[in-house]
Amino acid sequence: MKNVFEPCSIGNLTLKNRIIRAATHEGMAHRDGMPMDDLLQTYQRLAVGGAGAIITGYVSVKQNGRTFPNMLMFDNDTYIPVYKSINERLKQFNAPIILQIAHGGSRSMAKITGQDVISASGRRKNDYGDAVKEASETEIRSIVGAFVDAIVRAKAAGFDGVELHAAHGYLLSEFVSPVLNKRRDEWGGSTENRLRIVTGIFSSARKEVGNSFPILVKMSSHDEFRRGLTEAEAVKIARILQAASCDAIEVSCGYGDFMHTIHMPKVPVDAVLGLMPRYRNMPGYQKMLFRLMAPFLARVRAPLHNYNVPLAEQIKRHVDIPVIAVGGIRNLQDMKTIVSDKGIDFVSLSRPFIIEPDIVNRFQQGQQSSRCIDCGFCLIGVTKNKLRCYYGRVPDSRVSRQVGQSETKPDNLNSK
Repeated sequence: MKNVFEPCSIGNLTLKNRIIRAATHEGMAHRDGMPMDDLLQTYQRLAVGGAGAIITGYVSVKQNGRTFPNMLMFDNDTYIPVYKSINERLKQFNAPIILQIAHGGSRSMAKITGQDVISASGRRKNDYGDAVKEASETEIRSIVGAFVDAIVRAKAAGFDGVELHAAHGYLLSEFVSPVLNKRRDEWGGSTENRLRIVTGIFSSARKEVGNSFPILVKMSSHDEFRRGLTEAEAVKIARILQAASCDAIEVSCGYGDFMHTIHMPKVPVDAVLGLMPRYRNMPGYQKMLFRLMAPFLARVRAPLHNYNVPLAEQIKRHVDIPVIAVGGIRNLQDMKTIVSDKGIDFVSLSRPFIIEPDIVNRFQQGQQSSRCIDCGFCLIGVTKNKLRCYYGRVPDSRVSRQVGQSETKPDNLNSK
């Protein structure tokens, strides 16, 4: 029977336990995409805090795939020495660092990249008002090459592996989606065709880095589209990924609907109005209207916790490679059940590591549940600011907090 705190493997990579820090955008990049010093400090806290492995916040493989001004980049070799220095300083803590690589697709912003927004298929506009252009054959092959180059750089920079971000409405997941990909060429139609961009990355990357360098995939296993992904197709995708030499699959959900991908007990209206400049500077009457309309525009989803576990369990029954469940996992007993009873190999957590970077150590010392209240303020604030816990409260602008601290963290607090 699997134990949460036992050593285990992904490919040839050994992890000291089965609790992984899920990729979380840290907002700790300079305008050129270079990491800030805070990033090393953040990863060091996580490594010392007991994480079995750390998956970095997503880094873009191309300039036109950048989603935020504070997003990390890895589109050329000048970044290698900086990342290599970070990795060398973290080796002593025995927590493998896995680089998540991504392309924003239609979630990129033209005003940030200065380039056209591209996706699997075109549409009139994205959430930012930019026209979305269908990627040409040349552009697709350039994107595949950019992912492969990033994998080669990751190995050279001392990362212990990479994770392809094929979830949450970013470019790779837009190709995989039966709804967002309307192409009629070799990149659209059947499951195999829609997944061709991902399997093509694997095929080319393995020629460059070999089979021993771990390459993981984060996939959306379900969505809320009519005629969207089914459970059967999610299983089929996982089996195709295994055949393509994927080392592990992280099972998530969603294609861009924030409240679907990341479950919260209520719409974080205060965070949007207080932490996003676009809304913070609106006139008072518009803010009032936004408060009234927000619950109708963004629907709360249930359950609040463990919402991807059922499909992760189903996928695990059909593949032999490790499967990682992510999404609202908060309780130690739930984690034990997930790995021992349901057969899932790992759990990955995002928000709990923000409020408590040492949460794995705390679990081993007897703490039973994360203090996270699932407010989601952290994931809104990070669009402009460095990652931190807000604990459901918009701070006074004069107050500055360190990453990983919250506004209120009483010792006796237990979240759901």
